[in-house]
Amino acid sequence: IHGYNDKSEFEDTTRPAASNDHWMPWLQRQLLLNGIEAQTPEMPGFYEPIYEKWKEMFERFSPDENTILVGHSCGGGFLVRWLSETETKVGKVVLVAPWLDLENVIDPDFFNFEIDQHLSDKTAGVTIMYSTDDDASVIKSVETLKNKLFKTKFLEFHDKGHFVLNSLGTDQFPELLKEIIH
Repeated sequence: IHGYNDKSEFEDTTRPAASNDHWMPWLQRQLLLNGIEAQTPEMPGFYEPIYEKWKEMFERFSPDENTILVGHSCGGGFLVRWLSETETKVGKVVLVAPWLDLENVIDPDFFNFEIDQHLSDKTAGVTIMYSTDDDASVIKSVETLKNKLFKTKFLEFHDKGHFVLNSLGTDQFPELLKEIIH
């Protein structure tokens, strides 16, 4: 699940759609080559995301215990909320630079929820990947998750920024692929 784009990013015709940006196409291709069916949905609302619409789109894929979930930034925060509020059991979950919008940049209802401290019990394992040189709002979100989540693996990097093309310098993300398939 991709992250949030502001209006200027959304309207920038030189950029791909959010679901096809950064490392997502590369990751999808690598998963397919490893025999893992992969989808990268374009979440609705563009630069004005609404949780219920994202939830409706996401649940069209009928996630279950065989589903591996990957969320980047706002997409990672979305998965924290969805997992906190559902009883559905899923497979592995990897959150990359999860953002919980603690500053209310987007619709304040999007992240209006209580984090289920035991959400990892509904999964085959939760990993959170973050970089110490990311934006302060993401670091604060990660700290919140560290303080609230049990049985969660945290992978810390120091030079990946927000895990986007500009900070990675590439559209490939082998560390993420390794975390998913091993």
